[in-house]
Amino acid sequence: MSRAARLGAFIVATLAILVVGVFIIGGKQYLFSSTYQLKAQFVNVAGLDAGADVRVGGVHSGTVRSIVLPHNPGEKVTVIMDIGKSTHEIIKQDSVATIETEGLLGNQFLAISFGSSGKTDVRDGDTIASLPPLEMSDLLQKTSGILDSSQQAIQNATRAAANLDSISAKIDGGQGTAGALVNDKQLYTNLEQTTGAMRATMVEAQAGVTDFQENMEAMKHNFFLRGYFKSRGYEDSAELAKNEIERLPQGTPTKQFTYSAKQLFDKQDSAKLKNQKSLTDGGQFLADNQFGFAVVVVSAGMEGDTQKDLVLTEARAMTVREYLVENFGFDDSQLKTLGMGKQAETNSDAGWGTVQILVYPAGTETPPKKPAQSSVSPEITKTQSVQAATAATPK
Repeated sequence: MSRAARLGAFIVATLAILVVGVFIIGGKQYLFSSTYQLKAQFVNVAGLDAGADVRVGGVHSGTVRSIVLPHNPGEKVTVIMDIGKSTHEIIKQDSVATIETEGLLGNQFLAISFGSSGKTDVRDGDTIASLPPLEMSDLLQKTSGILDSSQQAIQNATRAAANLDSISAKIDGGQGTAGALVNDKQLYTNLEQTTGAMRATMVEAQAGVTDFQENMEAMKHNFFLRGYFKSRGYEDSAELAKNEIERLPQGTPTKQFTYSAKQLFDKQDSAKLKNQKSLTDGGQFLADNQFGFAVVVVSAGMEGDTQKDLVLTEARAMTVREYLVENFGFDDSQLKTLGMGKQAETNSDAGWGTVQILVYPAGTETPPKKPAQSSVSPEITKTQSVQAATAATPK
């Protein structure tokens, strides 16, 4: 082959390599393929340069065409991208652009997330949402703060361990109460004996209280004391709160019946009914009408012992309820009681108190049940029990 032929072949090969290189670079930069343009705005592009990769789903899909600084300090930096047409079906109006780094200290590139299938396609020149980049300086600053906090915690733990060592040394040396207990066996034995004696005393005291409660309950059913309680209209104080609620419900009652306690009971300190027929109108209304629930509310006057008056109003509410349930046909679970204790008087029978039957419509929320009280009646002490037994003994 002649020299001219070899020279021509070399020139042709060189041109071919040059053309292939141009097309490769052009493909990289999307110079010879169909593209469209998108924009994203950032407060800080964190070192992103023009010509950087644009990746969609981790795949190289475009390049950063240019980065435009804002005209005013309050505006953002605009990044203009050339994106391949093949991404037009997966980048939507809700896609988000983020600036990421290849590895820990690699080059910056722009990543675009896939959009939602129901969202509108982006158009050439649209601006999509963006997220601020994670800057390495901020990450290092946060890491430094965490390390400082950890170092402080280690120092605190070291000081606590030193204090614990000091305390242990003092205890081992017999200093202080704990040291004396550890090193002086006789002192420990005396303290253990004292503690055991106190514990035994507490157990005996608790047993004594239990026995006293049982005795009081038994005394209420005793032949000599039965009349004392029956004269007050009830025998078992445990029954007082059986149907009692904690408070009145919210809302206004649809019907209300009010009676003077003097009109219904035989004595001012008694829960024994004397004029039951006065309750007929209230009982007949409950029997003839639909309602959610009703409450027998009893109050006492402002005179006398507060605790005794509370028990008295509970007992009166219970006896009124029992009379209504036994003599009028309605669901007894719909009738509740509430002893109010002392209340300011509004009628002329001062000191006696009042009795009300409040009827609430269906759908009214029933207040919670009053917690059960001790079975020992608070109105009678041990001394009063002896006095009552003496008074009740037949002459």
